Amino acid sequence: MESDEKLVEKYLQGDEKSLDELVRRYAGHIYNFIYQYIRLPQEAEDLTQDTFFKVWRNLGKFDVKRKFKVWLFQIARNTVFDFLRKKKAQVMTDLGDEETGEYEAPDTGPLPEEIFAKKENELKARRIIESLPPIYQSVLSLYYLNDMNFREIADALGEPLDTVKARHRRAMLKLKNELNP
Repeated sequence: MESDEKLVEKYLQGDEKSLDELVRRYAGHIYNFIYQYIRLPQEAEDLTQDTFFKVWRNLGKFDVKRKFKVWLFQIARNTVFDFLRKKKAQVMTDLGDEETGEYEAPDTGPLPEEIFAKKENELKARRIIESLPPIYQSVLSLYYLNDMNFREIADALGEPLDTVKARHRRAMLKLKNELNP
């Protein structure tokens, strides 16, 4: 299997199928990463497509000395943050009627349930992970589901390495304490 960076080089030399391979490799991972933040399946799918569109548009600027995976997750993170900023602005304008002074909380509806596993402990672990703030969820997701090391996660999230390690440690302690009270 060719490295991600080699596929980027081949794409830049005109091999269109190389980009298709990169999308196949990472589409599911990017979707899961984005879903951890927003919990909206359709929006997560749209943001995944937006992420890959941005990758395609900016691939010529990619430094092949860097890891493609880290660069890709940075783009996904920025895409999610842009979406959340826009959504927050939208929610603030949709909250009420300035003329009547009546305001109401937005109806976001229930969060979609996902089946994580058949075993009771695995389901409980999933619930605990979902109760964690997104900053912890993203570290766990990148580390365990996307096989990224702490340095790669720090680069992808734009956070200091020690911050990423601390978030991982806190999330794991919470998980351990909840599973083994």
